Amino acid sequence: MSIPLGTAQALKLWHDVCLAQVHGAEADLSTRQVSILLTVYMEAPPHTIRDLAKKLHVSKPVVTRALDSMGKLDLVARRRDTADRRNVLVQRTVKGALYLDRLADLIGKNSKNL
Repeated sequence: MSIPLGTAQALKLWHDVCLAQVHGAEADLSTRQVSILLTVYMEAPPHTIRDLAKKLHVSKPVVTRALDSMGKLDLVARRRDTADRRNVLVQRTVKGALYLDRLADLIGKNSKNL
């Protein structure tokens, strides 16, 4: 189901959600980090650093830095691919799933204010 939003409504929603994240107790992730997190959780695995970098049109070190930060928060985990030890697989965590559930709730709550 898609709800069409005008420019002002879309920006207000994004503004309200961003403000709520900054004011909240949880980590406020960068847009790049949220994009990586959503990709890992919404698209079928496996997820490699190489594939994430290609999808986001950034370098592998950029993805690695984002994953380092999110790994410290236990939002994602990394492990070596047993089939190809050169690859690092990015995996989901319970904390990451809960973070996205709360983010979805926050978006839903703020969308009612439009």
